[in-house]
Amino acid sequence: MQPRVSETLVGLGVISETQLNDALALQRAQGGRLGAILMKLGFVTEDQITKALAERLGTPALNLAERHADLDVLRLVPMEVALKHELVPLERAGATLRVAMADPTDMLALDEIRFMTRLNVEPVLAAESAVVQAIGQWYSVAEEDARKKHLQDLVGFIDAEHAASVELKAEEEVALNLASLDKTAGEAPIIRLVNYILLDAVRRGASDIHLEPYERQYRVRYRIDGILQEVMSPPLRLRDTVTSRVKIMARLDIAEKRLPQDGRIMLKLQNESGRKQIDLRVSVLPTLYGEKIVMRLLDKENLQLDMTRLGFEPESLAKFQKAIFKPYGMVLVTGPTGSGKTNTLYSSIAQLNKPEINILTAEDPVEFQMPGINQVQMKEQIGLNFAAALRSFLRQDPNIILVGEIRDVETAEIAIKAALTGHMVFSTVHTNDAPSTVNRLMNMGVEPFLVATSVHLICAQRLVRRLCPACKVTEHPALKALSEAGFTPEEIGRVESYRPRGCPACQGRGYKGRVGLYEVMETTDEIREMILAGASAFDLRRRAIDQGMVTLRRSGLIKIAAGITSLEEVIRETVA
Repeated sequence: MQPRVSETLVGLGVISETQLNDALALQRAQGGRLGAILMKLGFVTEDQITKALAERLGTPALNLAERHADLDVLRLVPMEVALKHELVPLERAGATLRVAMADPTDMLALDEIRFMTRLNVEPVLAAESAVVQAIGQWYSVAEEDARKKHLQDLVGFIDAEHAASVELKAEEEVALNLASLDKTAGEAPIIRLVNYILLDAVRRGASDIHLEPYERQYRVRYRIDGILQEVMSPPLRLRDTVTSRVKIMARLDIAEKRLPQDGRIMLKLQNESGRKQIDLRVSVLPTLYGEKIVMRLLDKENLQLDMTRLGFEPESLAKFQKAIFKPYGMVLVTGPTGSGKTNTLYSSIAQLNKPEINILTAEDPVEFQMPGINQVQMKEQIGLNFAAALRSFLRQDPNIILVGEIRDVETAEIAIKAALTGHMVFSTVHTNDAPSTVNRLMNMGVEPFLVATSVHLICAQRLVRRLCPACKVTEHPALKALSEAGFTPEEIGRVESYRPRGCPACQGRGYKGRVGLYEVMETTDEIREMILAGASAFDLRRRAIDQGMVTLRRSGLIKIAAGITSLEEVIRETVA
């Protein structure tokens, strides 16, 4: 960034002279663009820099979302150069090449493009994130087009002998790439691309990042509010170097391509509110066309420890809190992967976390570190599983024990015996609803009398997307649809439901954030007698509803009537 732009930022009151001097000092010490340093220090946002550049140049920023890739023009500038200088070629008119840039005043970049293309270069302003996203999307289109043309050329003359020689060369190339993988992964363009993917996922509020190689495509997807969305498709030839870069960051073996690997990345960010730390849980899985990577983003700031804000209905919350404050027994939370069970358990032990209480947790993996709580990471490869950890916990004078998951009868029996001998035990089980958890434990081999006497409460849960409050609109669904969903005739006449529309605040999705649906079944004396008599999940469910249990579907209908979520979301996640 040129000094005149920084002066514009000072003149607009976006940054102070002191902040500018601090950034200049850091630039002299570390190098790099001044704009990037100002953002790194948290002094400005990307929008503020773009507006300052627009005012300095006297021209508005170009909206790249409305533009399409010109494949012939893209071939003039390699993707590595485009990423290096954060620019993307737009169009060519005679001897003039028009490029969109995050910083059109970067004369070094302009000179390199002129020297490379032998063309006059006309720069236009665009937001940095839009430029990097356009690079990823447009160059993937160009890569696919070049691949198709190359295949068409090969089909005409390759015979069996040529095919054998091509296969041999391919093997040599793989070995060569493997030897230089560490070096190529350290190049700035790949680092920038991976950093952009990570930061963009954080900015969008994604919970998972998927890097997926296919035969003819390399796809990047984010899971946002529980739904996967494709965000870019980088060139297929970057697959190995991107994979290598992620594995280096996660301290994994870049030479091992045949076995699954798990690692962790610690990401430190600087934003408007200050520094924040995000842990990324990395899983690498060999697939048919390369290694698929999934990164789970664990942001402690998003961990909701206030149980009143999770989505419990008042009567369900009262039952849950009554159970967790008992001196001994067991509380089970059930639901599929990604339904928020860990958050519910963490919020429970956070309420109980006091200096006079000893809390031990066995987790696989430890997702969030909580002060004052002794957390143990499971390591199956050395024999440290849930059952082994539980045995050791009982010799550690615990008051409260959290077991990440009950997977087998051994873990179940040790947990139940702990609950019956003066300890409070929290754990999770994978079942569809609360009543079926009882049958699941007995199917594992746990005796009915142990289940009936140890389990105080079972909570089933799901997560549904919240409607964006800025753009949700009233809808008038058919009476039949409301009736089939579970609303009574009296409720149908007065319920007002909403549907998503989409706006800039929710990035056009119509939803922003998620809320829990909860089904809380108390183990009353009558329920205990039914468990001892071997009652079915259906009978337990019917009796619990008669005693006032709010089902998952009813919890969803309450949130529809409150304007929190939509009818489609509740139907997608629950059954009547």
